[in-house]
Amino acid sequence: MFLLAGDIGGTKTILRLVEVTEVTLTEKTFKTVREAQYISASFPDLVPIVQEFLAQDKYIKPQSACFAIAGPVVNNTCHLTNLKWVLDTQRLETDLDIPKISLLNDFAANSFGILGLKDFDVHTLQDGEARENSPIAVIGAGTGLGEAFLVPQGKKYQIFASEGGHTDFAPRNDVEMGLLKYLQQKLAVEHISVERVVSGQGIASIYQFLRDSEHEAESAVISEKIRLWEQEAKKTIDPAAIISQAAFKQSDRLCEKTMDVFIKAYGAETGNLALKLLSYGGIYIAGGIAAKILPLMQDGRFLNAFQDKGRVSTLIEKIPVHIVLSPQVGLVGSVLYALQHQD
Repeated sequence: MFLLAGDIGGTKTILRLVEVTEVTLTEKTFKTVREAQYISASFPDLVPIVQEFLAQDKYIKPQSACFAIAGPVVNNTCHLTNLKWVLDTQRLETDLDIPKISLLNDFAANSFGILGLKDFDVHTLQDGEARENSPIAVIGAGTGLGEAFLVPQGKKYQIFASEGGHTDFAPRNDVEMGLLKYLQQKLAVEHISVERVVSGQGIASIYQFLRDSEHEAESAVISEKIRLWEQEAKKTIDPAAIISQAAFKQSDRLCEKTMDVFIKAYGAETGNLALKLLSYGGIYIAGGIAAKILPLMQDGRFLNAFQDKGRVSTLIEKIPVHIVLSPQVGLVGSVLYALQHQD
């Protein structure tokens, strides 16, 4: 028996073909047959990606599939937040000739994946005082910002996706106040979501704000790369990677300041989520950015912003904080979900 799992993001799509072996009536094991990665924006829809992937194994037909999607899933339908795709299970089942397909919010999938993590898959920033039977929170900045949580139900957890990344960005100092006003004027809207700041697109926006308001001088090398990104139509350049790498190397003051603002805003929002849930089971930082900038996340700025909650700071200091190092936690979550809902 075979199943197909996918992690469908605004930047990339990862597909994994899995062979399932049933060990007992209640337990199943699986092994990966093949895996491939695609640039999402290079395709008009998910269907041609899956068809191209499955064409390499003509004699294998998946009986079911589960796709983790970067966007809200309502009535088995998803309008991707950062990609102009509309996916629904009925159409996918017909077009792909797969009997059963499930769509899962990507951060719900990340939450399922959290349950399958090993010790080497995480780096702990704060040990805290983990409590059994307490909620677990999951947050992650990538192309956008995802937030989800797990609530214990006996020996298992019930998993809830959310759209917390689209709540209001809450500035905490003069620089962040200026950033908020800059984005309101640039986007011609009053509501600025925290995703506009704490995400890959947020890193680029912070850089532009600091550059345009002359907080730091722009270097010629980085300027050339950023200008190319601003001018190109398909946006194949990744400005967040350029900026974070320069900051990591300490080779560009504007990039260093950009990442300073980003990391502190990320820490503050992570603390907000932890406080709202009192996630004494821990908070896991997933997404595509944190693990790539691990040294910057470890230097104290993130944790200081996370803990800076005024009168209730002592509460948040007791919550375990972990960075997910595995880039495929969402894909693992898709497999685990598909295994649970295969019958």
